[in-house]
Amino acid sequence: MFVFLSKFLPPFVYPLGLVVLLVAAALLLRKHPGWQRAVLIGALAVLFLGGNRWVSYSLTKNLEWKHLPPAEMPNAEVIVLLGGGTEPPEPPRPMVELNGAGDRIVYAAYLYQQGKAERILISGGTTWMTGQTSNPAADMGALLDLLGVPEERLLLQGRSQNTYEDALYSCEMLKEMGVQRILLVTSASHMPRALALFEKQGMQVTPAPVDFKVTQKGWDDLHNGSIANRLIYLMPNASDLGLTTNSLKEYIGMWVYRLRGWL
Repeated sequence: MFVFLSKFLPPFVYPLGLVVLLVAAALLLRKHPGWQRAVLIGALAVLFLGGNRWVSYSLTKNLEWKHLPPAEMPNAEVIVLLGGGTEPPEPPRPMVELNGAGDRIVYAAYLYQQGKAERILISGGTTWMTGQTSNPAADMGALLDLLGVPEERLLLQGRSQNTYEDALYSCEMLKEMGVQRILLVTSASHMPRALALFEKQGMQVTPAPVDFKVTQKGWDDLHNGSIANRLIYLMPNASDLGLTTNSLKEYIGMWVYRLRGWL
C-alpha cells in the first residue's frame, strides 16, 4: 500500500497535477466568481513559478551541489549503482535503452575501468505498477557488459522497489561480504536521499554523483547573462517544469522518509 500511495499521491502536489486540481476546482466554483478567479490566479501562479528557470535551477542546485564528487575519487571495495537509468527491451525497442539518467551506468563503468573498485553492485527491482517484464538490475548488467565490465564482477540486487529498499537490501549483501567502503553512483539530485540512507545502514560512502542538470556555466548564465536572457528564463517552459517536478519529488521523498524513520 505504501508503494502505491507513494506513487499515486505526490503527482497532485507537483506543479502540473496541482494546476489540474485548481482548474477542476475553478469549474466547480462557477457560481462564486470571486473564488473562481482567485483559484485560477493560483493555477497560473503555480505554472509560472514551477516552469521558470529561476525556480527550477534554485531547487535543483540545492540538491545537486550538496554532495559534489571529490577532486580525486578514492578507491573503495564496491561501486554501488542505483537503478533508474534504463528502459526495458520492450517492442519495438531492439535492446535495453538508456534514459535521461543513463549516465549512471556509463559513470559506473568508467569508475570500474579506472580501477576504483573491483566489483559493481547493481540495485534495482521491478515495481508491481510498471508491469515490466525484465529486471532493471539485469538490464543494467547487460549494458555494463557491453561497456567492458566482466559479468563475474557484477553483483545484482533486484528486490528493491524504492530508494529505501535499495539501501536496505544492498547493504545486506555488502555486510555479508564484509564490505564497508563503497562508491555510490546515482543522479546528483537523488544523491542527498540515497547517501543518507546508505550511511544510516552503516556504510562508509563516497558520493559519485552524475547526471547534473545545473552546471556552473548554466548557473552563471542565469545570473550574469543579458537582460533579454534573464527575461526569457522567467517564461514557463516544459523543460523547467519537469526539472522543478523532479526536484520536488526528492524533497517530498526526504520528508516522507524522515516521517517513517528511514532517515
